[in-house]
Amino acid sequence: MRILIVSQYFWPEPFRINDLALGLKERGHEVTVLTGVPNYPEGRIYPGYGLFSSKDTYAGIPIIRVPLLPRGRSKGMRLIANYISFFVMASVLGLLRTRGKFDGVFAFEPSPITVGIPAILLKWRHRAPLLFWVLDLWPDTLTATGAVRSPWVLQQVDRLVRWVYRHSDRVLTQSRGFIPFVQNQDVPLEKICYFPSWAEDVFRPVQLPADAPERQEMPPGFRIVFAGNIGVSQSFGTILDAAERTRHIPEIQWVILGDGRERAWVQQQVQSRRLERHVTLLGRRPMETMPRYFSLADALLVTLKREPIFALTIPAKVQDYLACGKPILASLDGEGAAIIQESQAGLVSPCEDGRALAEHAMQLYRAAAGERAEMGRRARRYYEENFERQRLLDRLEEQFREVAGEGASTRAPRRAA
Repeated sequence: MRILIVSQYFWPEPFRINDLALGLKERGHEVTVLTGVPNYPEGRIYPGYGLFSSKDTYAGIPIIRVPLLPRGRSKGMRLIANYISFFVMASVLGLLRTRGKFDGVFAFEPSPITVGIPAILLKWRHRAPLLFWVLDLWPDTLTATGAVRSPWVLQQVDRLVRWVYRHSDRVLTQSRGFIPFVQNQDVPLEKICYFPSWAEDVFRPVQLPADAPERQEMPPGFRIVFAGNIGVSQSFGTILDAAERTRHIPEIQWVILGDGRERAWVQQQVQSRRLERHVTLLGRRPMETMPRYFSLADALLVTLKREPIFALTIPAKVQDYLACGKPILASLDGEGAAIIQESQAGLVSPCEDGRALAEHAMQLYRAAAGERAEMGRRARRYYEENFERQRLLDRLEEQFREVAGEGASTRAPRRAA
């Protein structure tokens, strides 16, 4: 099949869509990606790219880039302008620059929903079915994060969401918990498919040599490692509260790998709470190096704010952690918590409960090494049974074949006439 992927984010930006595109190419499909100029998460255009960089390749996959306004500090009107600039330019230039016939269009929506606008226009332009992968529920996420408070704006976003879902041939959801919400947007159940994320192949248990440079970066002790975005949704106040409650055990070290708009606040809080000897911020590291750092962790940490919408979400790092075969320390509700409990791969406390998180950190610290190792083995086994990459790519190909068949059957009477 010849597949067009529409995504505001793509390589070298660190998103799972990169691996999905690569997986489809490895299976013999001809993949083209329509995306923006890379600027996530720093908010600045990456070195080596310009505002009008138009063509690129990733592992032999052609990339069509459109200009956009960089997201800057990811706040207010600047972020809105970033979203608008992409969907406008992708809608106009995408129609001009995508050539030939495509058998399917695939849209990647971690946020924002506006990626659906160019995706639908290109679906019409190329007369190809559209699969829309929902990783973030709008407008519910806007309400949960406080990004938008205007009832009128939220109403317009809701109308846009309904329009996008209505014109998608399949709506893929990263969590089973999303399905009722998508149905409430007037989407029939037969158009919805559960399609979770997976971890790139680099995420697996590894053994580092004694002279590995990562060993010098990590503090000594019992290391609890968080990896990913440092943002409002991740509830870093809960992590810092737990770190304060475990400070009487100096061996317990909280290590943060990543970056985001809340990093400066976290740094300030570490200093004001005098947690410098207990919390280490290592900054952002390349995705492919994460398993090396994870191998030095005694537990891997995932947290979210207490919001009903987040309880439906499976944080992408959960699959990464499971794949690396390490115990998981979680402050989660709902779907993400259920996966860790089902896998018996770690300990789960409620969102925003710093006391419970600290108690579980101390429980893991005091557990026998063999007990923690068994948690890690269960994590890897659960990952292979539920989130293995090739199984999910099989499912995606099946969805493409189904919508292609439905489209053919719908068009058949017109051709016969």
